[in-house]
Amino acid sequence: MKNSTILGNSTLNVNRIGLGCMGMSEFYGSFDETESINTLHKAIDLGVNFFDTADMYGSGANEKLIGKAFKGQWEKVILATKFAVMRGPNGEWLGLNGQPEYIKKACEQSLSNLGTDTIDLYYMHRQDPKVEIEVIVGAMSELVKEGKVKYLGLSEVDADTLRRAHKIHPITALQTEYSLWSREPEQELFEVCKELGITFVSYSPLGRGFLTGAIKSRADFEEGDFRLVNPRFTDEAINENIKFVEVIDQLSKDKGVTKAQIALAWILSQNEEITAIPGTRKIHRLEENLGAYHVRFSDEDFGIIEASMPKMTVGNRY
Repeated sequence: MKNSTILGNSTLNVNRIGLGCMGMSEFYGSFDETESINTLHKAIDLGVNFFDTADMYGSGANEKLIGKAFKGQWEKVILATKFAVMRGPNGEWLGLNGQPEYIKKACEQSLSNLGTDTIDLYYMHRQDPKVEIEVIVGAMSELVKEGKVKYLGLSEVDADTLRRAHKIHPITALQTEYSLWSREPEQELFEVCKELGITFVSYSPLGRGFLTGAIKSRADFEEGDFRLVNPRFTDEAINENIKFVEVIDQLSKDKGVTKAQIALAWILSQNEEITAIPGTRKIHRLEENLGAYHVRFSDEDFGIIEASMPKMTVGNRY
């Protein structure tokens, strides 16, 4: 299994298992800056170079954390960040903004937060329904011309929107939730990405931790964990969705690997370009995730997965 790939139409050679940094600043319960920075540094030591953040994670705090961790080491890092989801000074949600003047302002703020001159991969986090994708990508392309951004990405768009965007400026990466319990992208997006030469980036590849078997009930969440308000993590949904974990558990036992490694290796096996950005704050989880490179599946294994996995989860993604 290849460990790296060139992102889309770019010159960026990234690890196929990168590191999602969202939980280092918000969303998944308590977090510790020192622990997070140690994990980021360890990732570099282990050869990981692809890191994912967004301006809305911690209302800018996550970008500042990344900037602090990688100061003086940017040549070792390929960084993706995102704009469009507005947050207030106290973390309040202020909606989506895809207006050109906002995009320019958001990019400047991200560069300031990170303490760097250029963003390697700049994503539209979600599309503002009031602004056409052509206008949004046109504004993003201006940032490329200005040298503030190297390559462009989109997140959570449909196939038609992706095609329209790509006509305005080459799209390098599409980031969408994808895992053994979120397989919707297989229906159209994979085909369009292949056709246009766009790398598919899987976020939440471990089902927000559920596919690792770590979540048995809502009691496993800390107060403030956003999964407590997620439809897939009601008591009823957890009890039904555990069927996914049972299939993964059997495969992991057969192969002598962990459930996380099965879930990640399955994603990487879909094609040779797909990448995943599992998030973690802990070094031992980072090391575990990277062990997925060594997992191999037989045709029989794939058959078991297709035959045994439930076709749908209980509870929507959001």
